[in-house]
Amino acid sequence: MTSRKVEPQLDFWGHLDELRSVLLRVIAATMVFAVAAFCMKKWLFAVILAPHTSDFVTYRLLGVDTFAIRLVNTGLTEQFMMHMKAACYAGLLLASPYVLFELFRFVSPGLYRNERQAAVWVTGCAYLMFIVGMLLNYFLVFPLTVRFLGTYQVSAEVGNLLTLQSYMDTLLTLTLVMGVVFELPVVTALLAHLGLLTDRLMGRYRRHAVVVILIVAALITPTTDVFTLLVVALPVWLLYELSILLCKIVQKHGIKKD
Repeated sequence: MTSRKVEPQLDFWGHLDELRSVLLRVIAATMVFAVAAFCMKKWLFAVILAPHTSDFVTYRLLGVDTFAIRLVNTGLTEQFMMHMKAACYAGLLLASPYVLFELFRFVSPGLYRNERQAAVWVTGCAYLMFIVGMLLNYFLVFPLTVRFLGTYQVSAEVGNLLTLQSYMDTLLTLTLVMGVVFELPVVTALLAHLGLLTDRLMGRYRRHAVVVILIVAALITPTTDVFTLLVVALPVWLLYELSILLCKIVQKHGIKKD
């Protein structure tokens, strides 16, 4: 038997007021971290701009030849706006554990004990996979993309000048995309646990999935080159194969429903 946690009963307006308080705390925490990131401009952009030279750790490990991509600014307010944008995203990322905690605390009184335990595991795994996707993008996908496109030339007479906005937009887009696609194993495990998906079904449509992955990768990549498409598609395909394995494990050792 499972029991629902006893909490004072609130009417609609009470819940709405509580939600407002939660949102205010979340926004306040995000703003505090964003302001802190804004003030730490040197450190913030040292991290953001690191992949644009051959000193970056990934290039050193891969033995990439020395190179440096020149970044330029083409707008009067662009650098300040990029600083603001980067600080906001950094603030949201740093505040994300607290944001999840506040949201979970808001919904948990309405859940049974087993539902709360399951929610903690699912949320934790989803958050961890999102962070892994972001790190993979920062240390592998984005550097390889920047290295290839930033140094690619149709002729030695044509040099490359990469704008700061283009660099930042590509980084943010790929970071978000890789974070989201890394949720695939979590979603698959949930569907398998609910009996809506099986490893046989995923295996049967493996070739179809590869085609869909290539199409989606082509749509979500901010550039149109084949190299970036494959750099994005390969980790997604590996995630699909991992999802098949997880689906099989969940079916075999599924959690008993209460």
